[in-house]
Amino acid sequence: MKKHHAPALIAIVLYKTFVASLLTVTSIALFFALKNHQLLEDFSQSYLLESKLKIIEFILDKFLIIKPKNLLISGLAAALYAVLTAVEAVGLWYEKDWATILVLVLVSISIPPEIYELVHGVTVLKLAVFIANLAVLWYLLHHLPQHGKGA
Repeated sequence: MKKHHAPALIAIVLYKTFVASLLTVTSIALFFALKNHQLLEDFSQSYLLESKLKIIEFILDKFLIIKPKNLLISGLAAALYAVLTAVEAVGLWYEKDWATILVLVLVSISIPPEIYELVHGVTVLKLAVFIANLAVLWYLLHHLPQHGKGA
């Protein structure tokens, strides 16, 4: 018999899957920038970028101001968090108690820094992530007994 998931749970799993994918791409980009730091620096100063491809120049400038050691640490952190977020998504899909608790802990930990970020400058993205995390937290707290083995 096929198990039906609540629409809110499906939304949370899709959100976590999206975040894991985004973190994976970020990690790959950071590792690429680390491996090719000098090449990117040379490319950013090349003839091709003069008065052309402003968006590429902007992105390269952002990567080049980051020191290689910080690129490595950031890439590893993003990769680790991507794996953790993917594990959360899979655990939630199978409605495991440990996944619900893991998501509750990680989302709860992220709320204070998100509030701090919002106080120092509201953007649509920051506000959207904050609201999404509050919704996840509320849903899981409200439906905690329904997940896992007791479901």
